[in-house]
Amino acid sequence: MSLHDRISQKQTATKEPDINSTDKKAKIVRSADIRQKLLDDLAQKIHRTLIKELGSELYNQKLSPSELRPKVTEKLVELIGQEQTMLSSSEKEYLIEEITHEVLGYGPLEPFLEDPEISEIMVNNAKTIYVEKFGKICPTEAKFINEAHLRRVIDKIVGQVGRRIDESSPLVDARLPDGSRVNAIIPPLAIKGGKLTIRKFSAEPYTIQNLIEFGTLTPDIAAFVEACVKGRLNIIVSGGTGSGKTTTLNVLSCFIPPEERIITIEDAVELQLRQAHVLQLESRPPNIEGEGAVTIRDLVKNALRMRPDRIVVGEARGGEALDMLQAMNTGHDGSLSTIHANAPRDVLSRLETMVLMSGMDLPVRAIREQISSALNLIIHQARLKDGTRRITYISEVQHMEGDVITLQDLFLFDFSQGFDETGRFKGNIKSTGIRPKFMEHLHDLGINISADIFELK
Repeated sequence: MSLHDRISQKQTATKEPDINSTDKKAKIVRSADIRQKLLDDLAQKIHRTLIKELGSELYNQKLSPSELRPKVTEKLVELIGQEQTMLSSSEKEYLIEEITHEVLGYGPLEPFLEDPEISEIMVNNAKTIYVEKFGKICPTEAKFINEAHLRRVIDKIVGQVGRRIDESSPLVDARLPDGSRVNAIIPPLAIKGGKLTIRKFSAEPYTIQNLIEFGTLTPDIAAFVEACVKGRLNIIVSGGTGSGKTTTLNVLSCFIPPEERIITIEDAVELQLRQAHVLQLESRPPNIEGEGAVTIRDLVKNALRMRPDRIVVGEARGGEALDMLQAMNTGHDGSLSTIHANAPRDVLSRLETMVLMSGMDLPVRAIREQISSALNLIIHQARLKDGTRRITYISEVQHMEGDVITLQDLFLFDFSQGFDETGRFKGNIKSTGIRPKFMEHLHDLGINISADIFELK
């Protein structure tokens, strides 16, 4: 909330209503708008002076933000003190906060990035910013000064990871230093100004206990998926946008034994694996001449030459699906990945399509045989209308029957329980009563799963 919004609320709350209350409120708002414009102009002026006087230190790569912050604050206090404009203590505090965010952070986005309750930031244009909080999308009163201000923040984010965004390359995927995923798109592709979307990730990676507390899964399901990962089953985590696939994949990776060599492959590094022997690979877009691109598929092929015990692909979305399936079928079992899909059956259809995107002229039956022999388990996750993210299916990929891949649902979310008084789903994921065929395989490895997990409750 801007300073004039806070002042307006306070002033209107203390006024007694009378016949001229509407006029008085209008005058207060106009006065606050004028004052806010003055403060914004003053902030830009002081910002320019700060850059001029501290420029060499601000761009010193050896100085961390924590070392720069006291220097910036001290200089801002000095510069504000030199101004002729009469400022209240709250206005001075506001200027210091705004300019500090601009210089050391990402301007009006900084408070949202610091708020642990916000999971996504969506900038529709310079004057419209939405956030997702507890699974619900809501508007904010924050805004950029103008389109140029928004573009400066986008350029700052993109530049920090060695990417670029301009008219010749008007969209980009990048990441913040804390691992948060960033997508930016600007004109001419974006109408009415640039768009920026930031998917935040927790500074401390979530654990399986966190997912149990959130209601994403139950303790029984947690024990089951832990056994599956340790038993080196090939697992796909599916779901729609914002359903929590990457978070779940991150948690599943925690069960990989620490002595194994893990290679992660992503468009923009998001996974936060805790094991010591982890190699992270990241794709690269083409340069300004349209050359030098390194795709996920290139990285999957290269990873096979790096003696991996496990390959974790952040998201399969193209021809790399064929190489991933071949890797699963040639001794690289225990691989993990995510895929966008509406249900487990759709995962199989999408994999078929992606294999065909590789350019290989393979018959559909051959593709399906590859999928059925490579995949063991599909974990499907959804963001429900109450804002929670829940695992709704766990399905075993069994075998081919004719030309169709057989899927068996092991666990399903129970929607029949309805809602509680807060509008939250009361149901949980429950067993269908069917035991998976890979139980014997896990038993041979010395991994035992309690039979109680598969009992109908």
